[in-house]
Amino acid sequence: MSGTADPKAARDHARAQGGTRVEAMPVLPPVADDLPEGVSPDDLLWEETLAPGGYGSRRLARGARLRLIDKGGDACASLNIFNADMPTERLNVADTVKVQWNAYLGAGKLLLSDMGRVLASIIEDGAGTHDTFCGVSNAASNLRKYGEGRNSGAHPNGRDRLILGAAKHGLTRRDVHPCINLFKGTKIETDGAITPIIGPFAPDREVLLRCEMDVMLVVANCPHVMDPRPDYASTTLRLTAWRGPVTPEDDLVRNATPEGQRAYLNTEDYYRR
Repeated sequence: MSGTADPKAARDHARAQGGTRVEAMPVLPPVADDLPEGVSPDDLLWEETLAPGGYGSRRLARGARLRLIDKGGDACASLNIFNADMPTERLNVADTVKVQWNAYLGAGKLLLSDMGRVLASIIEDGAGTHDTFCGVSNAASNLRKYGEGRNSGAHPNGRDRLILGAAKHGLTRRDVHPCINLFKGTKIETDGAITPIIGPFAPDREVLLRCEMDVMLVVANCPHVMDPRPDYASTTLRLTAWRGPVTPEDDLVRNATPEGQRAYLNTEDYYRR
């Protein structure tokens, strides 16, 4: 019989785990010793490291910054974004691409909703390898590639991880929409073929997002669906968020293009109601 079969022994065992720290876990209350200059520790909102195959989700206010760090050079941050107050409005990858006349994300690019508003902007990009085409793995694709892809197994898939993250906010499978992938890229060839840009890369590459609306973010850290390697290759992904000011009218990202200016005006019109 297991030593934890007795309820009292199980309680003692559970309590003995208090204070245990592992790399991949949320930090409560959030603490970080590498915040950018000028950011107060009192403004820290979220500090969590996602394990390979892990996921995280959080509601963040307008103006908040989210820093993502690929700690080992092999993370893939698959991202869904929702309007926190009206989650039927969500990231629209097709509009993000066509409105900006560019399918390759980087610093200064906007993540647009299906209602023509700016959910978030990329204000710093130390990676340069991102993907707006392929979406995430699912149970069937992981089964074919790794032999199984269940949520509870050794090779969890990206779609089911996004579903779990969305469920934390009362959303369901039908709410999980096409995502963007940060840190893993793709290139569209002249003949239309998709070439994956998978790495692994140098560790500690960073991307900094600015929330332009009150949003719910869901992040899955599973291997890219087009990763050609036979092994389930992934490393930890660190997430840090802090409070910040709402984007001013003279912001360079806001004013970079006429299309972006219009999207920001649509966003401001929403908050005037």
